[in-house]
Amino acid sequence: MSTPSIPRAGPTRLDISFPADVNRVAEVVDKVVALATQLHGETGKEQEIALALTEALANAVKHGSKNNPSLSVQCEVIAEGPVMTFIVRDTGPGFDPASVANPLELAGLTADHGRGLHMIRQLMDEVRFEHNGAEIRMTKRF
Repeated sequence: MSTPSIPRAGPTRLDISFPADVNRVAEVVDKVVALATQLHGETGKEQEIALALTEALANAVKHGSKNNPSLSVQCEVIAEGPVMTFIVRDTGPGFDPASVANPLELAGLTADHGRGLHMIRQLMDEVRFEHNGAEIRMTKRF
């Protein structure tokens, strides 16, 4: 007679879609940080998640959706074990992340953009761009 297996809990998911309005970003960030805290407790990583996610969502609203509230921005969170993945999508054409100058190098020092992407890369454990840059996938390990 075999021992019954205990079903494994699948990943926890959170899907949020909102009008491309920068005033909605904080509400989404608050929900995501609350989920991270619920799943992992207060680890000190909540601020890192909040900053990176705020920047990614604001970029999606401002650059991808051109501040047009008739368009939507999507935020998907997948938590599985000690890993949380945050996916932000907009309906814009995307961009080439490699074309954004590093703000720590001479070409980027005087640029009026690019600091947010640098900050995201510093705060998250892994950052990838998909769909021609219209989607950013950020991973945080606990």
